[in-house]
Amino acid sequence: MSADQVLAFETNCHIFDGCGFPAPGLHSFVFDPIFSIGSFDFTKPMLLALLSTVVIVGFFWAAFNKAKVVPGKLQMVGEAGYDFVRRGIVYETLGKKVGEKYVPLMVSLFFMVWLLNLWSIIPVAQFPVTAIISFPAALAGIVYITWMYLTFKKHGFVGGWKNITGYDKSLGWVLFLSVPIEFFSNVLVRPFTHAVRLFANMFAGHTLLLLFTIASWYLLNGIGIAYAGVSFIMTIVMTAFELFIQAVQAYVFVLLASSYIQGALAENH
Repeated sequence: MSADQVLAFETNCHIFDGCGFPAPGLHSFVFDPIFSIGSFDFTKPMLLALLSTVVIVGFFWAAFNKAKVVPGKLQMVGEAGYDFVRRGIVYETLGKKVGEKYVPLMVSLFFMVWLLNLWSIIPVAQFPVTAIISFPAALAGIVYITWMYLTFKKHGFVGGWKNITGYDKSLGWVLFLSVPIEFFSNVLVRPFTHAVRLFANMFAGHTLLLLFTIASWYLLNGIGIAYAGVSFIMTIVMTAFELFIQAVQAYVFVLLASSYIQGALAENH
């Protein structure tokens, strides 16, 4: 059963109607295609991801296309967001001189992740795109490829592997332990955890929002109305909490991306 079919069932199900509680689960994250082009199907998360790209590009184009010395309101908002990522994340991690060239990448990642998360609490959309693992994996893949490229560009082939594995002769016999661990951690585990950290938080948050939202509607019948009110209050509380988590996860994702690049450019691992 897809998320669309489950929604149709949920909107007609109450506690005294003889139907069981339609608890959210994996089916809540599976969507029927909205339309197809050839053999390629477009689902709701895919369209939200495309819309996110259009919104972000459109916003920054509108904000900076005709930048003024005395900025207007839109330019001020754009500058505030750009400056937050530049000074609060990139400069703090990479330094001003080294980090400046990576600011556009990090700003793009931050606002993309943030907006993909935000769809969860936007009416009609009501789904965090990053709750589908393929989207965080793709973004983490961009960071991973950039990190690997910069590592070998900076240190060469041999030096790059030394940087990745933390090879240092002064460690002596400990190298037999540290090199495999560092290799496994950096080459295999790092991109996985980078993607899963974002995915897991958004997946769990959306599941909780679904749980309390569905419960509010399900209990809205007879004596269950009082419990429905409590569930509705929890929905509001969880929505506010989710707003905070969405921004934090965007910040953490970009902070980690900056730290990976810092490691790639460092002289010593």
